[in-house]
Amino acid sequence: MNLDNAEKIFKNTENIFMLRKLINEVCDELPFEEIACVIMHDHIHSIWRLPETDNNFSKRWGIIKARFTKFLRRRSADYMDKKIWQQRFWEHEIRDVKDLNNHIDYLHYNPVKHGYVDKVSDWPYSSFHRFVDDGYYEDDWGRGVVVSN
Repeated sequence: MNLDNAEKIFKNTENIFMLRKLINEVCDELPFEEIACVIMHDHIHSIWRLPETDNNFSKRWGIIKARFTKFLRRRSADYMDKKIWQQRFWEHEIRDVKDLNNHIDYLHYNPVKHGYVDKVSDWPYSSFHRFVDDGYYEDDWGRGVVVSN
């Protein structure tokens, strides 16, 4: 999910915390499981598992984007007439476990790819830390690795 015009809205930790809160609210209203997520300065990568009877990613993202936009506009007049989000987002249906693992790796490696940090573990706004706690990754995973998707 990309912000419009490469805005760096998520450099502000308050904005990140609000986005997380809104994602959780929408998850309570329209259930889904967030498998993995990373929030960058100007975009988000997230892997969700939706209920078998409801595959409407767009509705969920639409609500999250609308609520976050409303939050920003209440906070600052700078955003009143600005388009916050890009219109479209990239959606991919995971095919198998290997595809899921590749996408999780890509997502978690993204802060290194974009030059925000040297080590994956240094980026705080990522589910990577939960994956380390769960034994999926070692804390130093990604050093010297090139992850592509």
